[in-house]
Amino acid sequence: MPRDNVVPLKPTRPCPICGKPSAQAFHPFCSARCADIDLNRWLSGAYVIPGKSLAEDEDMLPADPDEGD
Repeated sequence: MPRDNVVPLKPTRPCPICGKPSAQAFHPFCSARCADIDLNRWLSGAYVIPGKSLAEDEDMLPADPDEGD
């Protein structure tokens, strides 16, 4: 069957790691290498959502009722 009439479902976008055009087999990445780089960044904690510091959270904890005795 000719592949001339196959219409891609999604427009190609650049790979978020290296910027090359993405490949359907590794979408949204261009290769297994870039997919592995992204996975390593997730597992190593490189992608972090900022939040409150631990010191602020400790101030909001209720006081221990047995502490004053």
